[in-house]
Amino acid sequence: MKTEPARPLTPKEIVAELDKYIIGQAEAKRCVAIALRNRWRRQQVPKDLRDEIAPKNIIMIGPTGVGKTEISRRLAKLSQAPFLKIEASKFTEVGYVGRDVESMIRDLTELAVNMERKEEEEKVKGKARDLAEERILDLLLPPSPSKTIDDLPPAETVEVTTAQPEDATAARTRERLRNLLHEGKIDERLVEVEVSDRSMPVVEIFSSAGMEEMDVNIKDMLSGIFPRKTKKRKVKVPEALEIIAEEEAQKLIDMDRVIKQAIQRVEQSGIVFLDELDKIASREQSYGPDVSREGVQRDILPIVEGTTVMTKYGMVRTDHVLFIAAGAFYVSKPSDLIPELQGRFPIRVELEPLGKEEFIRILTEPQNALITQYVELMKTESVRLSFKKEAIEEIAETAAKINDRMEDIGARRLYTIMERLLDEVSFDAPELKGKEISIDADYVRKKLEELIKDEDLSRYIL
Repeated sequence: MKTEPARPLTPKEIVAELDKYIIGQAEAKRCVAIALRNRWRRQQVPKDLRDEIAPKNIIMIGPTGVGKTEISRRLAKLSQAPFLKIEASKFTEVGYVGRDVESMIRDLTELAVNMERKEEEEKVKGKARDLAEERILDLLLPPSPSKTIDDLPPAETVEVTTAQPEDATAARTRERLRNLLHEGKIDERLVEVEVSDRSMPVVEIFSSAGMEEMDVNIKDMLSGIFPRKTKKRKVKVPEALEIIAEEEAQKLIDMDRVIKQAIQRVEQSGIVFLDELDKIASREQSYGPDVSREGVQRDILPIVEGTTVMTKYGMVRTDHVLFIAAGAFYVSKPSDLIPELQGRFPIRVELEPLGKEEFIRILTEPQNALITQYVELMKTESVRLSFKKEAIEEIAETAAKINDRMEDIGARRLYTIMERLLDEVSFDAPELKGKEISIDADYVRKKLEELIKDEDLSRYIL
């Protein structure tokens, strides 16, 4: 598991890490690198000034598929921060049917608690495994019953002790069994373990918009009324070891501490990626039953400005949560947002549309490059797949042409083209074991020729 870096990354190092996965968009990378570094800087200033420094929220402007979400997601991974992607268009003004804006902070807190719990589980994993091993040995070799005072006749009052020879024999047998367990020689043995019965009564609460937290609390309260049921299962030793280790890990974790640290993590390093911000920009005054876009902006404003949100884990302050908003802004523009919201996003960065050269780099350079993914997938079928340089150029050019002719969906176009290009190879791969397949420019043109010529067909397939 990835641990927190020993020292915070510098802006140059952050950009270098982002470069491993995202092609181009240097300006956007610089902006998020500075925003992340500013979080560390805020922690170093005197405490009385620390709370006064607001996060430098960012608006990313650019078409879909150019890397807006990926930059934010990778940034969160680098900083080990709770990260939530949410569409602004999912929210509605209070009084309408839809999600309450505060639910984004509740979701973020839930994510942070799960992150913190997993990290704690990793820390106690070794100890939990040792405890589970002892319990498995008890199941395989139950301790011999020894007499107690209650078992003795009334006349006997002497202290009862187990005979030493029996103790020594039992200890030796236990150690031999432990060695067999470590060597995997008793993996096929069945043992009976007690597990929680998950088939509990389902409690479903229906409430109006904005009452999600009440739903959760009532569900938790009602589910707690029913006694926790357990059932016995016969499983093989390795599975029993996993079941018992997980149970022991839960006992070793201090959930109060986990929740406290998770809330602190959200407040100090949480990142919310607010997509489709342009969809709630009020372009014109509208009347009728339509949900007021301006109303949604006014509901989001307190969360971005800094407020306290009630979650099932306690109160969470949003003053220092970093908000990265994004939108294509084809019709509307950032200045169409209400002035107060504009002021809370001081950094604006425009992302460049992607062309042929960028597509070539996207296909080959990143650690998770598409070409690499397909080569590795085919390798699982013992098929050696390779792409010639001209083939990669042809794929990139085709993607750029289709984006120009139809809606520009950026790098996402490469996914649909690659799937279309390799569908025959993927389908026949199990029968092609041991063969080498080389994709050249002619193969690419042949597979995509009809779709490029027939605009109506490519509109639906690509």
